[in-house]
Amino acid sequence: MHQKKRMKRQFYTLVSLTMIATTLISCGNDKAAQPQQQQQALPFPVTTVPQKNVTTYQTFPTSIEGIITSEVRAKVSGYIQKVLVDEGETVKKGQALFKLETQSLSQDADAAKASVNVAEVEVEKLKPLVEKGIISNVQLETAKAQLAQAKSNYNSINANISYATVKSPVDGVVGAINFREGSLVSATSQRALTTVSDIKQIYAFFSMNETKYLDFLQNTPGNTLKEKVANFPKVHLTLANGFQYKKEGTIQTVTGQIDATTGTVSFRAIFDNPSGLITNGNSGTISIPTVYENAVVIPQSATFEQQGQTFVYVVNGENKTVATPVNVKDKNSHLYVVASGVKQGDKIVTSGTGKLRNNTVIQPQEVVFDSVSKPIKPLFQ
Repeated sequence: MHQKKRMKRQFYTLVSLTMIATTLISCGNDKAAQPQQQQQALPFPVTTVPQKNVTTYQTFPTSIEGIITSEVRAKVSGYIQKVLVDEGETVKKGQALFKLETQSLSQDADAAKASVNVAEVEVEKLKPLVEKGIISNVQLETAKAQLAQAKSNYNSINANISYATVKSPVDGVVGAINFREGSLVSATSQRALTTVSDIKQIYAFFSMNETKYLDFLQNTPGNTLKEKVANFPKVHLTLANGFQYKKEGTIQTVTGQIDATTGTVSFRAIFDNPSGLITNGNSGTISIPTVYENAVVIPQSATFEQQGQTFVYVVNGENKTVATPVNVKDKNSHLYVVASGVKQGDKIVTSGTGKLRNNTVIQPQEVVFDSVSKPIKPLFQ
């Protein structure tokens, strides 16, 4: 009896396993019979590479000075009695800036004046004696010489008294005042009393390394350095706070020699400064423009980097992306000027390049070039 029950359970188990296996094989055959679906091509924005007139800028740190920066120094020794101006004040040439104490000089002047009077009396006394032949003419000439010396000494002291009033050597703006009332100053003091700067025009000094200097010269028309300087483009000035100065500047001079210590060439540009907005000691950045006419350009946002090389995805006739290296000649805030790699009329992917691979089929979505060639906002300020 037990034997029959055991055989019956084994039979049902075998039937169950057979049914499960049949089901699994059937499901597997159904999956194999289904055709594999191809991945659907995704849409990507695409634009046509144009040729445009583009201006790029090279920038260089600059230091600024007034066209005349004159140190104001005392010509005589003395204590400062009065400071007659304040820092930042506009003054005229010859205007009094400092008054030195002159008491001792005045005493010296009185004594010198007395010596002049004595010498004059002596000359007048000897004249009739010479005329009468009582004394020789030599004595009179000696007295006249002593009178001339006394007058010279007196005039020198008077000049020193006038030097005690220190005047501005030029029209301009007063800089830092280094000495105040009560300070002892002299012509040999290491520090000047102050400076006066003429800032109606200002000089901007900057330097360029040898490579950039040679490129700059080669791209500037002219046969001689003088001709090239005359043909240098107008330059722009950005102050330390980012303010774009509205007036353009002119490069006036270039040393034309490489500094052996720094490996740079020095330039000087001049800017009009009628409002006095820029002052002596300001700093900023000089921008020199380069103009490219009918240049092949691409948006910087359309590129990606691999192993130091710049690439774009060119879309071919089969709507496949082709990773193409480009040789970048120059750039501005949002465009690359391309020397080779792509040409006018090529179609390139403008964004989403990180999601693509070479030979990926896409759905091109044509966009206007100017709509995607905008400055890239920095991630960090």
